[in-house]
Amino acid sequence: MKKTSANPASNGEDEMLPEYDFSQGVRGKHHRAFRDGYTVTIHHANGTTTVQHFEPDRTTIPLDPDVQKYFPDAESVNRTLRALITLIPRTEKHAQE
Repeated sequence: MKKTSANPASNGEDEMLPEYDFSQGVRGKHHRAFRDGYTVTIHHANGTTTVQHFEPDRTTIPLDPDVQKYFPDAESVNRTLRALITLIPRTEKHAQE
């Protein structure tokens, strides 16, 4: 006898359950603030509070959606940028780097 799950996603269905209503949601609403760093306040059971600030990841460079269509992963971006770098004339400034 085959077991069935109450979770539709586990049955291969892509339908959102009716109790989840994202019709008023805004995609990426907090993206910019999160990207710029954020602070988390943890309230412990003993009454103390810990505040942790997370600095932004300066190594992440977001791509605009129209550019993302052409570069699906970091490897494709790096390969293309390396090809462009070879076209930049070498100067004393570039030679020292």
